Amino acid sequence: MSSADTATEADTPAEPEAPRDERREALLARLQAELGSDLVGSHIRAGDDLWVRVTRDAWPTAAEITHRRLKYSFFDFLSGLDWLPSPFGRDMDSQEDILVHGQEAKEPPAMAQGYAGGETRFQVFARVYSLTEHMGITLKADLPDDDLSVGTWSGTYAGANWHERECWEMFGFHFVGHPQLAHLYLPGGFEGNPLRKDFPLLARRVKPWPGIVDVEPMPGGAGDDEEGGE
Repeated sequence: MSSADTATEADTPAEPEAPRDERREALLARLQAELGSDLVGSHIRAGDDLWVRVTRDAWPTAAEITHRRLKYSFFDFLSGLDWLPSPFGRDMDSQEDILVHGQEAKEPPAMAQGYAGGETRFQVFARVYSLTEHMGITLKADLPDDDLSVGTWSGTYAGANWHERECWEMFGFHFVGHPQLAHLYLPGGFEGNPLRKDFPLLARRVKPWPGIVDVEPMPGGAGDDEEGGE
């Protein structure tokens, strides 16, 4: 019997502990104290970022807290998330499999809402930054499918005005209290929201995105002739 067969549980190396990030842990504790039960999810990636998920009703309050009280005064961006896997299968996500290898489209995977979790298909999310602490916070909130409305950030972070217009146009989210939700890119009569996963990009079903389909074998690939002959 080998020594490996006689190893006990105590001999098994312990899993390394996850790295700590005390600064972001302290920031999360402050947000938890301010938001209470309206903070419904969080995730810290040590040395990188803090993700916080709040209730939809608390979305404007979260902006006020981060800006006025925590002094995270730099507005980075605001946008939407659609966690629905492409209902068109791989013919939208990877033309290479269908057009080059002749494979059939696969069933899309189940929804997974990323860091800090989620319970709905759509989420609004934004990132703010502290110029003194040199840290950022990524915030997000679930939006129910039957009511894609949420309070505006434009009165707290002026830069959110443009981003909310884009999000309204591309995802169909309505920002309550925004001074002017008007089109930025699309004509006034355009129907649909192009950044939703179920919006068909018909032009790309005819012609794949450039670079997805290889036009020649990669060096060292199976298609290369090592002798250089035909």
